[in-house]
Amino acid sequence: MNIMSHFEKNIKKAIVALVPIKAHSERVPNKNIRSFAGKPLYYYILNSLLQNKYIQKIYVNTDSKIISRDVPRISKKIKIIERPKKLRGDYVSMNNIIAHDLSQIDNKYFLQTHTTNPLLTAKTINKAIEIFFGLKNHDSLFSVTKLQTRLYDKKWRAINHNPNKLIRTQDLLPIYEENSNLYIFSKDSFEKQHNRIGEKPYLFEINKLEAMDIDTEEDFKIAETIKKANII
Repeated sequence: MNIMSHFEKNIKKAIVALVPIKAHSERVPNKNIRSFAGKPLYYYILNSLLQNKYIQKIYVNTDSKIISRDVPRISKKIKIIERPKKLRGDYVSMNNIIAHDLSQIDNKYFLQTHTTNPLLTAKTINKAIEIFFGLKNHDSLFSVTKLQTRLYDKKWRAINHNPNKLIRTQDLLPIYEENSNLYIFSKDSFEKQHNRIGEKPYLFEINKLEAMDIDTEEDFKIAETIKKANII
C-alpha cells in the first residue's frame, strides 16, 4: 500500500494545527506581529496551513489581545485558545502549552508549528502529513536540518569527526538539528510522553533555507530578504 492510499484510508482521522503566538518577544520586540515582507509575521505560517488540504482547523494559543482580535479575521478555520495566566511568560515549557491545548480540543492527531517559520511551505507541510500517516513503526514526526560539518564542544573537543583525519565534510556521517518547524503526533503519544516528540519519532528533513527559524534580528532580516526575493 502506498503512502497516499494509506492516508486516504485514514482521512477520517482529521489532523488539526496548533500555533502558539505569545505577545512578548525578548530578542526581537513584537516579533510575531511585526511587519514582514508587507504583512504581520504570523500571517505566513497561517497562510501555509490554510493552503493545506488535510488540516481541518487551526488553533492559535495566545495571550495577545491583538492576535485574538485580528487572526480569526483571516479565516473561519482559525480558532483562538486564550492562554491561561499560569502558562504565560518566557520560561514556560511548550509541552505544557500543548497539553493545555489538547485538553481543549477533541481530536486525535495534531500538527504543531510556529509563526517564526515564515518560509515553511504548504507543499512541505502536505508531504510531512502524508509521510506521517504512512508510517508503521513511528508514533510521531518532527522536522530536522541535516548537518555535515565539523563540530566541537566549548572545550574544543571534536563531536562528530577525528581532527587527525580530515575527511571531506560531505563524507562525514550526517547529524540532525531539530529546527522547530513542525511536529506531528497523536494525543495518545503526547499523553504517554508529555512531549510532542514520541518514543519512536520519524526525522523529517527540511532544507536549510526553508527551515529558517527567526530567533534574532539578523534572522528576521535574512528571512525577510529571502521572502521578498521569492527564492522559496
